[in-house]
Amino acid sequence: GYTASMPRIHVLSDALVNRIAAGEVVERPSSVVKELVENAVDAGADRIDVELVAGGRSLVRVTDDGCGMDGDDALLALERHATSKLETADDLDRIATLGFRGEALPSIAAVSRFELHTCADPAAGGVRVAVDGGRVVDVAPAARARGTTVTVRELFFNTPARRKFLHSAETELRHAQETVQAAALSRPDLVLTLRHGGRTLIETAPVSDPAERARQVWPRGDRILRFEDQS
Repeated sequence: GYTASMPRIHVLSDALVNRIAAGEVVERPSSVVKELVENAVDAGADRIDVELVAGGRSLVRVTDDGCGMDGDDALLALERHATSKLETADDLDRIATLGFRGEALPSIAAVSRFELHTCADPAAGGVRVAVDGGRVVDVAPAARARGTTVTVRELFFNTPARRKFLHSAETELRHAQETVQAAALSRPDLVLTLRHGGRTLIETAPVSDPAERARQVWPRGDRILRFEDQS
């Protein structure tokens, strides 16, 4: 007769759990852009700069002038379920932020070559944390102005089955551009820029008139610029 052999149950490693959980947060480069821009907004940033290479497949970099983090918080932000926005279960009923700062970072870091450069107090100094596929490989002091820069390179480099389902750089750029446009329209008080391949695609100044914001986001009246104008 047939006898099935079932392996013993065991607890997955944190590294494997993070790579699985990344699928809940990171579908494509625009997902990374969305999470990092929302973190910047929640950090009180007045200016958010987004830089992409190859539609975000090769590089996503988001820089803000928000509150930043000290060294301890920078490392905690890379732990699963770490956040500055919740303390008790009751807080779930009064969420007033776009996300829980840090919650997406370990998932993004698990599937990329990741760098977090942040500073809460320039007088005390900043910190740079490098993560390779979910593994912290370097932590070092690094001076910078108050704020945070997150650099994400080679998204899905360690999950080739997921990487092959990314679309062309043109398509991925279009999704990322739509994400930045939505953020800019929802917060006309912020400076938001998007650059791709050395070309500035979106550059906004703070305004109070939503119509003026729309003109900043679509200066030529086009909802999406042609890809050949973005390379």
